[in-house]
Amino acid sequence: MTIKLQDAVVCVTGAARGIGKATAEILAERGARVVIGDIDEAEAMKVASAIGNGAIAARLDVADPASFAEFIAKAKALGPVALLVNNAGIQRTGRFIDQTLESQHREIAINLGGVITGMRLVLPDMLAQDYGHIVNVASMSAKMTLPGVAVYTASKFGVASLSRSVRSEIMDSNVTITTVMPSAVRTDLTAGLDIRGVPKSKPEDVAAEIVSSCHHGKPEITVPRWLNTIGAVEELLPEKVGSFIKKMAGAQNRLLHDTPQSRAYQDRVSRS
Repeated sequence: MTIKLQDAVVCVTGAARGIGKATAEILAERGARVVIGDIDEAEAMKVASAIGNGAIAARLDVADPASFAEFIAKAKALGPVALLVNNAGIQRTGRFIDQTLESQHREIAINLGGVITGMRLVLPDMLAQDYGHIVNVASMSAKMTLPGVAVYTASKFGVASLSRSVRSEIMDSNVTITTVMPSAVRTDLTAGLDIRGVPKSKPEDVAAEIVSSCHHGKPEITVPRWLNTIGAVEELLPEKVGSFIKKMAGAQNRLLHDTPQSRAYQDRVSRS
């Protein structure tokens, strides 16, 4: 089913920066009433003011179900929610055993828990009206594993699997769920990381695919699209072979080392 964006109420989480911001901009250009959620309320309000078309912003901690429920209630005051983009997420880098358990649980709560909460809040109404679309932003790490981002990878595997399972539950309805899986995107999340040899995308590239999914409703999209083949190959390779290839390519240790830029990002998400 095609989602008509003109005058539609659409919600985008993590929209103060990066992919979320770029998505909100395109949606506003298409005539949608955009409701922007972000833990950084000041930046979210700046984005809402800049994109216009009646956009509003609210502080949103996707890891807090009460905060998310309040956010969706504000959106529903404008009308039925036609689209939810679950984009909010963080990425911590470093060896699994060097990260605090608290930070690891927080990462799962945001990246996976936020998606669960968002879907649970909007799906009942969407199913009742037999109309609506959800986009869950995962990552190519849902198909390809990398050392140094173990918990992030686990959370994105979870998002992809959750999306597939719920899709199968609602397949007889006109409500659709698309999982978008970008490679490395030039945002704060990858700032300062050594990602040589990794295909890179701009936030605008991912945002364009998110908005495009409102028209075709495909189950999964990789960005860039040709990466889908590589993900399929990794799933077929024996684990030792895949690890050896990554080691030879120098990917084994690249995400284990901090830089001033990556530390600045890690410090910011620690305060979120």
